[in-house]
Amino acid sequence: MRTWLWNILEDNTTRKGRIFDNIIQGLIMLSLIGFAVETLPDLSDQARHFLYNFELFCVVVFTIEYVLRIYVAKKPLKYIFSFYGIVDLLAILPFYLSTTLDLRALRSFRILRLFRAFKLVRYNKALKRFHVAAHLVKEEIVLFFIITLILIYLTSAGIYFFENEAQPDSFASIFHSFWWAIVTLTTVGYGDVFPVTIGGKIFTFFVLIIGVGIVTVPAGLVASALSRAREIEEHKDEGKQTSDTKK
Repeated sequence: MRTWLWNILEDNTTRKGRIFDNIIQGLIMLSLIGFAVETLPDLSDQARHFLYNFELFCVVVFTIEYVLRIYVAKKPLKYIFSFYGIVDLLAILPFYLSTTLDLRALRSFRILRLFRAFKLVRYNKALKRFHVAAHLVKEEIVLFFIITLILIYLTSAGIYFFENEAQPDSFASIFHSFWWAIVTLTTVGYGDVFPVTIGGKIFTFFVLIIGVGIVTVPAGLVASALSRAREIEEHKDEGKQTSDTKK
């Protein structure tokens, strides 16, 4: 029984495995759509009742899936604390928290239902590559964010030095300058705060040039990692085909 369940839950190369994956993907998409529909202001009581029952059905299915995955896992604790295990738990936890404990503060946990979207990664071959790609470049991404935080701090300090006297309200401190530094380095530039001094404008010019690089670096890292992830996936498929042929 355990092996039979594992083949359905974990092996999507079989017909039963593919059917199971497609059903779960469909439920995930429909539950996310239902979550969005719930936010409509003029929704009738009948529609809200239907959406609640559908959410209850989805939670029951996802809960059964979560329990079965723990059952078939060779190392249950490893699965529970893995990326997929945490996502599977977060996909059902908000419902139980909001129904078992009648506290208004806990209603905010309903937003965790959005984590259900990450369950799609498990069932989609192409999306799985993002997981592999993230693992391949995790050190580079961490280094990139550290450098970005340093640049944000230096940019905030620099614009504070140039603009504090001219705009004491907008650039009252380095902390007040963080918002300008973030939107400028990311080249968003909302225009709500901008430099008025000559030194501030020249400084902003160089910050914008650096910002263009900050935007493109992650894209290059992800593109390169996805390419490597695809090569790894193709090598695995070739190895599997070779072993099947030998059998």
